[in-house]
Amino acid sequence: MNKTTKKNNLSFSGLRNRFLANDSSSVLLATIVLILLMGAIHPEFLSTTQLRDIMQQTVYSAFLGMGMCFLISMRDVDLSVGSTMGLSMCLSALLIKSGMNPWQAAALSLLVGALIGVLNSSVIRWVGIQSLMATLAIASLIRGIVVGITNGQQTAGFPVDSSFFNILSGFTFGIPNSDLVLLAVLLMLTLMLRKMAFGQRVLSIGSNPEAAEFSGISVNRVRLQAFVLVGVLAAIAGLFAVAYFNSGDPTAGTGYELNAVAAAIIGGTSLNGGKASPVGAVIAAILLTSVSSGLVYFNVPVNWSQAVTGGVTLLALAVDSVLKRQRNKKAI
Repeated sequence: MNKTTKKNNLSFSGLRNRFLANDSSSVLLATIVLILLMGAIHPEFLSTTQLRDIMQQTVYSAFLGMGMCFLISMRDVDLSVGSTMGLSMCLSALLIKSGMNPWQAAALSLLVGALIGVLNSSVIRWVGIQSLMATLAIASLIRGIVVGITNGQQTAGFPVDSSFFNILSGFTFGIPNSDLVLLAVLLMLTLMLRKMAFGQRVLSIGSNPEAAEFSGISVNRVRLQAFVLVGVLAAIAGLFAVAYFNSGDPTAGTGYELNAVAAAIIGGTSLNGGKASPVGAVIAAILLTSVSSGLVYFNVPVNWSQAVTGGVTLLALAVDSVLKRQRNKKAI
């Protein structure tokens, strides 16, 4: 074996080890294998239309999962994101139906999402309860408001010829605009997490809250910023939902908070804090959506689809946990 061959082998080995050491590598491999396996059994699963539908459906969980990365990495969680998404969807639908300009309705919905983030952070700080219980209670409150303002009925029948609907539910070069926006937000959040002071503070708080506060970081202020970010992302998901479905559904977003948490954790965000991966969260969201979409091809009854999806999610978490422990052992 000559020197060039050895050099190439070492280079390939280094790239492989670097890839496998990445926290999101396992979920990426799992997603690829799952999609190819389903495609081998049912080739129509790999059709352009089906794959595009998967990416379209992934958008909602992906937006929520990316935001959840920031909170979980600093040892917090927001269980109100699904309800916030539903409120954004229904509020914007009601405002548009009342005659308000869709873009103005969207701006107001984003503001409401940010205010929900402020409410969550304020309750945690001033009432002194954990984020799990605080956001669970606020999720119930928001869902009740959604049902109240809609009377439990879908909101439809509003004009959809606005640029708002054409852009948010449209395509560019055959790619859903929602996915392009998702990619742009993903790049922004990754940059924010890795290169900006806010992201570094989030990770520092998650690694050691006491040390972070001792070093001068305002834990309460960073928590407020993180919850506002999550609230806005949830509102964005609601806006894409109303543009895609052309209606406001009071049940929209139900259960999405669990998908968001699962996507964040499977994607590489540590429950112990100090580590987050928005990229991994998006890949994990694709994995979860692929599972739910693939069940149709295997004739799984609708009543059992949630149970099967939950089982696959649990399996994915278990496999990912094993792979992470192996990587940690090798690192030691």
